[in-house]
Amino acid sequence: SGFNFGGFGLTANPAVNFNIGNFGVSTTSTPPFNFGNSLASAAVRSLLVLCPAAGPCADHSLCLAGAFGGFGTTTTTAAPAFSFSAPTNTGTGGLFGATQNKGFGFGTSFGTGTGTGLGSGLGTGLGFGGFGTQQQQQQQQTTLGSGLFNQPAQTPAQSNQLINTASALSAPTLLGDERDAILAKWNQLQAFWGTGKGYFNNNIAPVEFTQENPFCRFKAVGYSLMPNNKDEDGLVVLVFNRKEADIRSQQQQLVESLHKILGGNQTLTVNVEGVKTMPDDQTEVIIYIVERSPNGTSRRVPATTLYAHFEQANIKSSLQQLGVSLSMARTELSPAQVKQLLQNPPAGVDPIIWEQAKVDNPDPDKLIPVPMVGFKELLRRLKVQDQMTKQHQTRLDIISEDISELQKNQTTTMAKIAQYKRKLMALSHRTLQVLIKQEIQRKSGYAIQADEEQLRVQLDTIQCELNAPTQFKGRLNELMSQIRMQNHFGAVRAEERYYIDADLLREIKQHLKQQQEGLSHLISIIKDDLEDIKLIEHGLNESIPIRGGVFS
Repeated sequence: SGFNFGGFGLTANPAVNFNIGNFGVSTTSTPPFNFGNSLASAAVRSLLVLCPAAGPCADHSLCLAGAFGGFGTTTTTAAPAFSFSAPTNTGTGGLFGATQNKGFGFGTSFGTGTGTGLGSGLGTGLGFGGFGTQQQQQQQQTTLGSGLFNQPAQTPAQSNQLINTASALSAPTLLGDERDAILAKWNQLQAFWGTGKGYFNNNIAPVEFTQENPFCRFKAVGYSLMPNNKDEDGLVVLVFNRKEADIRSQQQQLVESLHKILGGNQTLTVNVEGVKTMPDDQTEVIIYIVERSPNGTSRRVPATTLYAHFEQANIKSSLQQLGVSLSMARTELSPAQVKQLLQNPPAGVDPIIWEQAKVDNPDPDKLIPVPMVGFKELLRRLKVQDQMTKQHQTRLDIISEDISELQKNQTTTMAKIAQYKRKLMALSHRTLQVLIKQEIQRKSGYAIQADEEQLRVQLDTIQCELNAPTQFKGRLNELMSQIRMQNHFGAVRAEERYYIDADLLREIKQHLKQQQEGLSHLISIIKDDLEDIKLIEHGLNESIPIRGGVFS
């Protein structure tokens, strides 16, 4: 037949059992690595990372973009080597002026020859500066009519593609002998891996196997947080192929460049809502446009309207020159959109797995299942999760430092409060003494009034009650004796637990050692004196008999 696929052009040997992997005729076991297998769904879900559900996440809309845009589409990432301040002119005709800057710099001028400004070409009527409702309706229709929200009926080309895929996997007719069965197994292996081409007929082009085909095994379903921003907030996400530090250092030039892309309309103001770092040296910038009317009122341009303007071919190319690789409107999904998304499984995802993912959704009100096709998508989510974990850890460290600082401030404040209380008590006593002296001087020379006499009688009564033996005075005396006894016992116990300082203990030892040496020296002197006394006594005893003989 003129086709030689490796060893397929040789003479067939029926005795040779050529089997690739686990794709033999009698083999019914499941391949060991299978993201699409429902039996491995629990293990896969434990491996998958979920987009965090707390706080504004940079990738909620990014995760949803993979689901809403459908599967089988290719995202073209424009990553020109541009500089924020040193553009390189190529001399070709551009969209906004005489020249087009492929190496775009934020300091360059777009010119004024555009007729697609955001305030001039989006319709007329109810909106400020041309932001009418016609464009919004078109955008809504476009949104509902594309991606996964509205899967159209299969075209004849899609039907032929499905038939060709089935023929390549089950019954290829390329060689016309038993080698076609081996080729079918090889095509099955390629389809399971999601790569390669499946040859099945000499007269028909081979089938291109991608990871989006229904037979690819490296698929799983994760969950992402649905955005909760309204369309009126006007938030649009722009993902730049630049580091966060570069974006922040040139943020003003970025705003000016976006304003020029919008036509340089003086009634429009570009505002940056937030800048957030992303994996692979990318940065997410959230912007919104404020439109001011001649009467002084202002409003935010709806997110869908701004996103539709950015999706125009000439505007999109200008954004790509700025380094924008992805743009999307951050708006919440309507219940109808969520329902339609959940009802239709994404392309290449088994409906059984999709239904199980909906059942296993931990929070259906906030999370939405999104498919993950291939290892690149899994790696991307892992990087996003790692980035988010680092950001959470940084935030926790900041909170911990704030708590420590607050605790120090609380301790200082409590000490100041106690000090102020003591000062207040002292000032109160001094004030009372001053009032007493002032009252004495004021009432000097006046007779005792009736209320003062009544107060004196009450004080005398209280004093008599206190001095009564069986009343409060006796109880107070008993309490005082108990307090003295407890203080005495406490002092005794404190003496028993007396602790001598180490330096003082060494000094005492040194002093006692010196005393011991002095006593030893004194004892030796006494012993010497005793020996001398004994010697004297012995001499006296010998001299007395001699004297007696002489006198006799």
